[in-house]
Amino acid sequence: MNRPKMNAALQTLDSLIGDPRQGLPEEIFLFASSITPMVNADLLVRDDEGRILLSWRDDEHSGQGWHVPGGIVRFQETLEERLQKTALREFGSPVEFDPRPLEHVEFIERDHRERGHFVTFVYACRLPAGWNAASQPWKPGEAGYLAWHAAFPENMIQVHHYYRKYFPERSRACP
Repeated sequence: MNRPKMNAALQTLDSLIGDPRQGLPEEIFLFASSITPMVNADLLVRDDEGRILLSWRDDEHSGQGWHVPGGIVRFQETLEERLQKTALREFGSPVEFDPRPLEHVEFIERDHRERGHFVTFVYACRLPAGWNAASQPWKPGEAGYLAWHAAFPENMIQVHHYYRKYFPERSRACP
């Protein structure tokens, strides 16, 4: 290992990153995700009928389909901060949530070099009364489109098939 070359390369990368608390440039993020697991907070949002709010996704890493909204924790950011920032980005609204995660789960996609390992904390969340999915800016089929689901959708992204267990007829308690 050539430490001087490695240190010079790391200094160059550091100068390109900016403030990592604001997120990383895409290329740096993808590199980081290829050498270490990412910590993620997923928002399992239920309504009074027990339905779960899912977002349509269409990207090169996960493919096309429904997924549980979530976000990757930034440097020096708490899980609670990531939950609220994700809620604002995805729903345009903060959420109420139980500060104790429902569970944590590890997602590993062994055929992915980038974005292939996540340690995810799953939180039970609720949107404020009066929140309405009809006011969203996305149309069906567009990435980001939100819809309530009473049953597990057939076209859920593969890595989120784990969430099938949260779709039984009985409703789980929400905060």
